[in-house]
Amino acid sequence: MDIEAVSTNEGAATNYNHGGNHQSNLIVPNNHEDDLQSTANPITQNRVIKWKLLIVFCFFSAFGYLGGPLLQRLYYTHGGGRKWLSSMLQTAGFPVLVAPLSYIYIKKVNGPSYDSSWVFMMEPKLFIYSATMGVVLGLDNYMYSAGLFYLPVSTSSLLFSTQLAFTAVFAFIIVRQKFTFYSFNSVVLMTLGAVVLALNTSSDKSPGTTQQQYYLGFFLTLAGAALAGLCMPLIELAYGKSSKPITYSVVMQFQFVLSLFSTLVCMIGMAINNDFKVIPREGRNFGLGETKYYFLIVATAIVYQLFTIGFMGIIYCTSSLFAGIFTTCLLPFSQVAATIAFHEKFTGQKGMSLALCLWGFVSYFIGEYKKTKKPHPIAYDNKAEELKEKLDQLTDSNTMEGSHKSESRFVHP
Repeated sequence: MDIEAVSTNEGAATNYNHGGNHQSNLIVPNNHEDDLQSTANPITQNRVIKWKLLIVFCFFSAFGYLGGPLLQRLYYTHGGGRKWLSSMLQTAGFPVLVAPLSYIYIKKVNGPSYDSSWVFMMEPKLFIYSATMGVVLGLDNYMYSAGLFYLPVSTSSLLFSTQLAFTAVFAFIIVRQKFTFYSFNSVVLMTLGAVVLALNTSSDKSPGTTQQQYYLGFFLTLAGAALAGLCMPLIELAYGKSSKPITYSVVMQFQFVLSLFSTLVCMIGMAINNDFKVIPREGRNFGLGETKYYFLIVATAIVYQLFTIGFMGIIYCTSSLFAGIFTTCLLPFSQVAATIAFHEKFTGQKGMSLALCLWGFVSYFIGEYKKTKKPHPIAYDNKAEELKEKLDQLTDSNTMEGSHKSESRFVHP
C-alpha cells in the first residue's frame, strides 16, 4: 500500500493506493490534537459567554422583581386605583427592545461574515406561541395587580412566590424536567419558606381593606402564581419546538411579541373599564403630584421590562425551573425592601422564610456544582468522526483483501 500526502487548504489529503487500481482521497487534519482543541474551545467559550449572560439576566430580573411591586404599591398607596393600567405597565415597556434588536440586525448585515440566506425574523410557529402566551400573560398580570391592590407587598410577593411549586409540577409534565435530590430539596425548602410566611398574614391587612377584599386579593394572587407557573415551562417548550437555533435576538423577538399581545389584552380591559378617560383626573389628584404620577407610570413600565428581559434570558440560559427558583430566592429580599419602603412588619416568620429560601437556593447550586464536576466526554467534530469511520472501513477492506490474496497462494487448482 503506497501512501502519498498532498497539502490542501483544509488539511492533508491522503491518497491511499491499493494495488495501484483502487484509490480513495480523504481529508485528514494536519494536527489531530490541535483540531480537537479547536473543537472543544468554542464549547468552553460558549459556556463562559452563557455564564456572563446569566449574571446580567439575574441582575435585571432581581432589579425588576424587587422594584416593580414597590412602584406598583406606591401607585396604589397615593391614590392610584386603575388595576388594568397597573397590569399593562408590567409589559408596556416592550418598545425599548427595538433598539437592541436594530443594533443586532445592522451589525449582522454589515458584518464580514454576513450570509444572504440568514433570516433575522423568528419562525412563524414561535410567533404564534409568543402571541398566545402573551394573551395568557395579560390575564396573569391582571390577577397579580388586582391582588396587590388589596394586599401588602410582602404578602403579595409571598403568595406569588408559590409559582415555584406550580413551575416544578408543570415543568415535570410539559418539558420532562429531571429532578435530582438537590433540586427537589430546593423546591421543598422554598415552598416551606412560603408556607411559613403565609401563617398569620391576615394581621397584615392594608388600612381600609375588609376581610372579604383581603381573601379576594389572596386567591387572585394565588391563581396568578399558578398561571405564571404554567407559562414558564410553556416558554421553554416553545424554545425546544424551534427548528432553528435559539439566539438571544430570537429571545428578544419572542419577548417583544409576548409583551405586545399582553399589553393589547390589558388595553382592551382599560377601554372597557373607561380607564383612558379617568387617567388624566387620577393624575391631577395623585398624592405625589401630577408630574410624579406620569414619571411613576413610565418608571414602572421600564423596571418591569427589565425583569422580563432578565427572566426570559434566565430561561434561555438555563431552564424554567431555575428561573422559578431564582425568583423565589428573591422573596425574602422583597420582604426587607417592603419593610424599609412602606414600614411593613418584619416578623420572626419572615426571618425564618429568609433562611429557608437561602438554604434552598444554596442546595440547588450545590447540585449544579456537582454536575459540572462529573467527567464529560470530549466533543469531537462530526467530520472527524466521519473520517475515523472511513479510515476504519478502508483498513478493514485492505486487511480482507490481503488475507484473500494470502489464502489464494495455498489453493491448488
